[in-house]
Amino acid sequence: MLSATQLRPGMVIKFNNELYSIFTMTHRTPGNLRGFVQVRMRSLRNGSMNEHRFSTDDKVEKAILEQKDMEYLYDDGEYYYFMNTENYEQMHLTKELLGDATEYLIPQLKVTVEFYEDKPIGVELPPTVDMTVVETEPGLKGATVSNVTKPAKMETGLVVQVPPFINEGEKIRINTSEGTYQERA
Repeated sequence: MLSATQLRPGMVIKFNNELYSIFTMTHRTPGNLRGFVQVRMRSLRNGSMNEHRFSTDDKVEKAILEQKDMEYLYDDGEYYYFMNTENYEQMHLTKELLGDATEYLIPQLKVTVEFYEDKPIGVELPPTVDMTVVETEPGLKGATVSNVTKPAKMETGLVVQVPPFINEGEKIRINTSEGTYQERA
């Protein structure tokens, strides 16, 4: 059990028999009132954002998560298939569980799958992913780096703003936390 003042963003807690990921945490001590901890947290079951005010002496149960390295294999439209890199066992996850991570999943991508009581609850993507541009406007001759961008569609359907010198068929590196262009790969 943790004190409410020990909560940090990114931590997963068990609250009201549900798992929540801490989004933001603010410790407040207003004037002559008792201190409290204001927390914004996302439900791992349905993805909704909730706010809760904990007293500073409240105890919170930290969820113990098991992490396994997996490799993304393919999807069949309904399920996304992953292989455990240690014992080669395969498992499938739904689009609802993966959320926006599906836009970055390309074959042979190494990810970390988080488990709680042997049930998968989420996927941790690498910081960057190299993807191929499948559709964009033609590149401009002599275009150099500037603040002008154009949309480019990736192999997974993700649309990213790229500089004008990027053409179809090129591999680019994308930041997975922000969904932004980094550089040519």
